[in-house]
Amino acid sequence: MELVIASSPLDSGICCWDLESGAEQLRYKSCNSSVHGLICVGGRFLASSQVRDKAASSGSILYWSWNKAQPEVKSFPELINPITSNSCGAFLIGGGSNGDIYYWEVASGRLLKKWHAHYRAVTCLVLSDDESLLVSGSEDGCVRVWNLVDVMSGNREGNSYLHNFSEHTLRVTDVKLGYGGGCGIIISSSEDRTCKVWSTSKGILLRTISFPSIIDAVALDPGEHVFYAGSRDGKIYIAALNAESSSSSSYGLHIIGALSGHSKSVACLALNLDGNLLVSGSVDGTVRIWDTRAQQIIRILMHSKGPVNNVIVVRRALLNPQTSVNAKASKRASLLPPPLHRQIDSEGDDVDLNHMIAPPQASCESRDALCCSYPLMMQQCNELKEGSVVLKLDHQRSLQMTQEWKKLYEDLYQFCTNEVVDGDETRECKKCRRRQI
Repeated sequence: MELVIASSPLDSGICCWDLESGAEQLRYKSCNSSVHGLICVGGRFLASSQVRDKAASSGSILYWSWNKAQPEVKSFPELINPITSNSCGAFLIGGGSNGDIYYWEVASGRLLKKWHAHYRAVTCLVLSDDESLLVSGSEDGCVRVWNLVDVMSGNREGNSYLHNFSEHTLRVTDVKLGYGGGCGIIISSSEDRTCKVWSTSKGILLRTISFPSIIDAVALDPGEHVFYAGSRDGKIYIAALNAESSSSSSYGLHIIGALSGHSKSVACLALNLDGNLLVSGSVDGTVRIWDTRAQQIIRILMHSKGPVNNVIVVRRALLNPQTSVNAKASKRASLLPPPLHRQIDSEGDDVDLNHMIAPPQASCESRDALCCSYPLMMQQCNELKEGSVVLKLDHQRSLQMTQEWKKLYEDLYQFCTNEVVDGDETRECKKCRRRQI
């Protein structure tokens, strides 16, 4: 089963509902989440960056375990807006209001890397499905693609981004990455009332779609035939990726339809894992669930108060705490990691790895063991580099063998051709001799 989790920029907490039945499952207090600032870390706990005064020198990131209503861990790094994490929850990435990006190891709280990514505040972050690329959007109108191996190892000098897309003229509000990692597509939305589709492999703009209103949220269909764009006029526009709309469309080129129901702007969108249900959160305080095939509302969920600025959909099985953990044991050993560090630790500092996140299921233990430490990740990166060198050598040998086989084939073809020609000449000579006799 799947759960819908929603938060608000006001102090109205976090609400969780069963996606299928709409029944409220959990409610957490004291949360003022930033836009794109609510995530489920490895299916184990919730994390949210908090809205603070822009003049403040530090922000806060809160952790909630699944069995307590109040946040148990509070971190005070720089002022953080969007956050994201990898699938196993080993690393957490945050975008700062000064344009920096922070990369933490969750188990220890260590700040492993910090780099200046944009000239203005980072507004959105997303990882590729293979978790090798990070895409960031900013108030400076730029969308940048980062190769995390290069960023963490420091291989690239100067600007370490793979691509810099600067065609947006105003603040970037959302970014989504398609499947295929470095061969996928990127969709970005902006306050300039456009969504742009980019090629990750070629680094070029593929399509620009203009909308009647500013787009604040984007959700990409799993089949990548269409994407959904939540706008400030309360509509959710459906835009085609592979075909143009007819000239009779009242919304514009490439826009094939719209979902109407919210009375105020649509602030966030999320699709369930199957892609047949779309979840939208709005400034009107409601969360609506749509059937994407019928394009109809099937359920309306009410947040406690205030606007909704984040919605995510997660598996219910990952949310339930382990039943084997009793109350006394949970007091002695917290299921949550320590707070995030504000500064990068020196290489010689000892890191306490006793604050490990308890895995939600036995089936996840092997995967989590591979992602639990920064040194192990760097070792794996070096192994990948060595493997790439071997692959290049193999590729060169294969090309050399191909050329040799091609030359052999040409020689064989020439030999067979000569044999046929010589055979024909021999038969003609024999016929001439017989005639003379």
